[in-house]
Amino acid sequence: MVAPFETPTARVPKAAGFNCPSCGAAIELHAQGWAVSVVCGACGAQLDATDENLKVLQYGERVTAKPRIPLGTRGTWKGAPWEVIGFQVVTISVEGTDYSWTEYVCFNPFRGFLYLSEYEGHWNVIEKLRRRPEREAGGARPTVELNGTTYKHFQTATAYTTAALGEFPWELRMGDHVVSRDFVAPPYILSAEASGNEITWSLGTYTPPEVIQKAFGLTKPLMQPIGVFANQPNPHANTPKRLLERFALSLIALVVLLILNVTLASNRTVFERSFTFSRAQEEQASVTDVFDLDGRTSNVAIDLESDLDNDWLFLVLSLINETTGETREVTRQLSYYHGSDSDGSWTEGDRRETVRIASVPAGRYFLRVQAEGGEPAKSSASYIMRVRRDAPHYGFYGIAVLALLVPVVLSVFPAASFESRRWAESDHAPTSSSDSDDDE
Repeated sequence: MVAPFETPTARVPKAAGFNCPSCGAAIELHAQGWAVSVVCGACGAQLDATDENLKVLQYGERVTAKPRIPLGTRGTWKGAPWEVIGFQVVTISVEGTDYSWTEYVCFNPFRGFLYLSEYEGHWNVIEKLRRRPEREAGGARPTVELNGTTYKHFQTATAYTTAALGEFPWELRMGDHVVSRDFVAPPYILSAEASGNEITWSLGTYTPPEVIQKAFGLTKPLMQPIGVFANQPNPHANTPKRLLERFALSLIALVVLLILNVTLASNRTVFERSFTFSRAQEEQASVTDVFDLDGRTSNVAIDLESDLDNDWLFLVLSLINETTGETREVTRQLSYYHGSDSDGSWTEGDRRETVRIASVPAGRYFLRVQAEGGEPAKSSASYIMRVRRDAPHYGFYGIAVLALLVPVVLSVFPAASFESRRWAESDHAPTSSSDSDDDE
């Protein structure tokens, strides 16, 4: 805001309306007694509204900028009525590029002044502060603290008034400038504006355009925001926290289910036998003794343990119901190799494997085992086969944890991307390696 702090007082209005001494156009004061300067909408002259002779402060040119909220529009904010009485365009120059935003002066004879600012569809409702922040800290990224909230420095720039219309509670002239320092803690922006020896602090609150439109009864929708603004709330900020809370609850549920699974699973060994595979009998299949799988329908785990040494073995296992002949077939390969090279010792594979068959009903079963493979230099291999009924399965819980964790991890990226876009427009924009190389 290019304006000093101004407290309304019970002054007698100098005039309710008058003619512009520069062009003769009729001008009506809405903030009677509080308007310090007024800009003629016909010729752009800046006039002293407190001077009996309506002294011209500065001659100007007709303003072509059109406010999105017309002067004289009345609205309600926080239960109080306000009237838009002033409009100005403020410009800063950053690295040779001009950026402009608009500001509105709103007046209530009992509450004083309220300000609005708009940049590319981003609106802030701004109130002047009567005191400074409690604490200021310097460093690479200065901070200030107000009412327990820490605000991070966003930008420092010199702001100029480049166009204006209507009434203002300060003596306004084209080209007036202040050095503005902005600090953000979304949805708030804390600004310090220095003009000479005077520093004015103001607090802005990011407000969606739909809220502004409704507050001032505008029939035409305001433009939608473009890009990311300094104090725009991050719409993704709470998503990681919310998903993390859900993940924690789901993890507790999974732990409870795991405990119940381990506790209630019988994990009974119903069959165990040693086998020796001979390459000379590779085409022959062996059949186990019949064993009972009783109880409820549940899984069957087949544990395989071998003495493989730089060798491999492929097994085709068929679990066959003795009564119905129903067959469930699974395969598994065992392999174990080891050695050493220039990088040291190494191993590959595992002598042990477990294969699971889900939802096997009760009954009498036997296994048909077909073995094949092996290194030509190895004539035989021994292995133990163990069949367990209703064995607990831990792999499902690991997969479930990973599946629940993926959304939490992915949710971090939109929030981080939004913050990156925010700070890219600040004095503290991250610099890429290519930028550093260019600087050199």
